[in-house]
This record gives sequence, structure tokens and C-alpha cells, in this order.
Amino acid sequence: MNYIKTAAKKGADLCAFPEFMMFYTNSSQSAATLASLAETVNGEFVTSVASTAKENSIFVVGTFYEKSRKKNRVYDTAFLVGKSGKILSTYRKIHLYDALGFKESSKLTAGSKITMPTKTSLGKLGMMICYDLRFPEMSRILASSGSEILIAPSAWVKGNMKEEHWLAINKTRAIENGCYVVAPDQVGNIYCGRSIIVDPYGKILLDMKKLQGIGIVNISLDELKRTRTALPLLQNRRTDLYNNFKI
Repeated sequence: MNYIKTAAKKGADLCAFPEFMMFYTNSSQSAATLASLAETVNGEFVTSVASTAKENSIFVVGTFYEKSRKKNRVYDTAFLVGKSGKILSTYRKIHLYDALGFKESSKLTAGSKITMPTKTSLGKLGMMICYDLRFPEMSRILASSGSEILIAPSAWVKGNMKEEHWLAINKTRAIENGCYVVAPDQVGNIYCGRSIIVDPYGKILLDMKKLQGIGIVNISLDELKRTRTALPLLQNRRTDLYNNFKI
């Protein structure tokens, strides 16, 4: 909770945390154990975050392991808390990282829907989680539904070319949708680190490298509007033709 308090003292309006914010689960932890530690959105973990957000009058995007009805499986869930401490939206990760030697589905269960953008005083916020970034359809749906800021809490696993993928994918999601991308990433253990924020034209405004801590960036919706006017990718789509191509 100290990060939330510190971010507020530094003048931030939003504090965004990485994926697996609640705790680190290593490969030896069983699915049953993880499920036993999971909570509901009304549980102690999210409630304490919401209370701290209210006390410091700041928006918070966090993540937690959410109980599910499926035995020995949990949801990987992101949540948005308003300055009043109210939970404004939640999103359950739909793309599980069953790739490159990992199998998240051995402990997690996938969500069943994309959460539509939430209108806030900061702009319209769309939420994704980590592996979701590799699927451009999701960010495009969020952008075409009004998202101005895409927030993607992540725990990007180290590996061959993984940091290059991380930077390229976040920049691409920002450029192709004319959105800001805020991607806080886990540091240490098996993760890459490199929390970044990218502007709508693809400029990296913040790259925290391997540092753990707080980075603050000013986001301008006027700049977003100028970029979308100069490079109107969302308007120039030929949606009248896309459905004609059958796969």
C-alpha cells in the first residue's frame, strides 16, 4: 500500500500495478494451494487496496487471484478502483500463457469476455493482462470501443528475444490504435521487468529497465486527439470489407 500512498504524494492520479500483484506463485506451488489462497473481489486484498485508494484519492489498477467455480483453478483478474474507493470495473484474463514452455491453464482458468472501457476523469481506460498484448484483436476491440488508455498489468517471463517482443508489442499496440499504453511489469524472479508507458505515436515515455519502484508520466488526451487526427487509423479501417474474407 506504500506505493499507492507514495504515488499520491507525488501528485499521480493513477497508480498501476503489475500482474500477480497479490503474490508470486512458483512452479512448485500446487493448483490446489493457489486456489485455497485466492479471494473474491470483496475479499481482504482488493478491499484493502480500495480503502487505500480512497484515503489517498487516487485511481488504482491492481490484480489478484480470484476464486472460480472450477476446482483448483483461479482467475487472473485485474480491477480498477476509483478515487472514492469504489470498484469501477474488473477484467478476467482471457488469453492464458500456454506457450514457450509455460502452461498457465494448469492453475488458471480463462475469463469469458472482454471488459469494455471505463470512462474516468483521466480518459477512457481499457484493461488487458500480459499475454493479451500478443493478440491485436483485443486491443483493437478496446480502442474501437472508445479506449484512450490501455492498461496492461504484466509479468513478462524472461527468455530468448522476450524483451525485444515486449518493447515491440507495446509500441505496436499504441501506434496501431492511437492509444497510450501503460504496461507495469514484474521485476525479479523469472520476469523481465521493464515497466513502460508508450504514447499514441509510439514514443516510449517511460522505461524503468530493471528498477523496482515508481515512475510518473504525464498523459495528454489533447496529444492523443492530435495523433488520431493526423493518423486516423481507426476511421480509415475498411470494416465493410473485412467480413467478406472467410477463414
